[in-house]
Amino acid sequence: MSNILVTGGAGYIGSITTWELVRSGYNVVVIDNLSKGHKESLPREVDFAEGDIGDATLVRDIVRTRNVDRVIHFAAYSLVGESVEYPSIYFENNLVKGIRLIETCVGNGVKHFVLSSSAAVYGDPVEIPIAESHVLAPKSPYGFSKLDLEHVLMSYKQTHGLNVAFLRYFNAAGADEEGRIGEDHSPETHLIPIVFQAALKKREKVQVYGGDYSTPDGTAIRDYIHVRDLARAHIVVLEEMENGLAHEAYNLGIGRGYSVLEVLAEAQEVCGISIPYEITDRRAGDPPILVADNRRFLEEFDWQPEYGNLMDILRSAWRWHQTHPDGYRDGETDVAV
Repeated sequence: MSNILVTGGAGYIGSITTWELVRSGYNVVVIDNLSKGHKESLPREVDFAEGDIGDATLVRDIVRTRNVDRVIHFAAYSLVGESVEYPSIYFENNLVKGIRLIETCVGNGVKHFVLSSSAAVYGDPVEIPIAESHVLAPKSPYGFSKLDLEHVLMSYKQTHGLNVAFLRYFNAAGADEEGRIGEDHSPETHLIPIVFQAALKKREKVQVYGGDYSTPDGTAIRDYIHVRDLARAHIVVLEEMENGLAHEAYNLGIGRGYSVLEVLAEAQEVCGISIPYEITDRRAGDPPILVADNRRFLEEFDWQPEYGNLMDILRSAWRWHQTHPDGYRDGETDVAV
């Protein structure tokens, strides 16, 4: 039986996707250099290789010896602000190593390649909700690195017949229902974990960047999608690739936005704790509203988000943060599926 290679599979979205793949009966090989990921987040059934996607020899040996014909590619640096400060690092890691990975995979028999892309490829939105046909105008090296890798994959589709799909995420959030796998980043930059860290007194307060946007309460609005819904979407796409996809690019969000203050209010309701916050200056480059037009994905695949509202997403995240206030340092997660 062939295997699915998941790059960056020990990261937040990668690990949840790996669990879903194993639960669905797939053989999974994970490659991760553990610079950002956590081996503890993986089920022990997984064939794990510690290493870098830029190591062509390692990738070639994995693809050949494990009979890999499908790849889900998560491994990437993903901090927008950091990418602006250190663009060469982002282009080297996300684009140059990504190209090396693709070339090695295609040269050794991989037929299907799903890319973890990002809404960052759109830049500042000129229309809301954002459809896949929206102008592509990234504002950061991170966004450019994702868009450039999409272009590389299109080239390999045209010249080598590689089946490709780009899943453009909006804001991934939440944790698995058992409270075993969740977000553990260092530094933490995502709003929902920061909110619950403040609730648990792991940080003094939540910094709300901007209170003067042209939105109902003055704070920025974002579309949040549960990480398990993202994981299931990857599996659905992978299963349909052999039949041919109508498009390459797909937005993944729930199609509804929540402001920062709405997130804070609902989080306080979930945890029953008053969460201190402070409204500060806007961050450069933050658009006021980012909401996905997800109709293409809904129409073309047998998929609906199971977590269709923010409250459900927050409840799963709170379970994780309650049991893992210090992330994976709070205990082993090495259990069978």
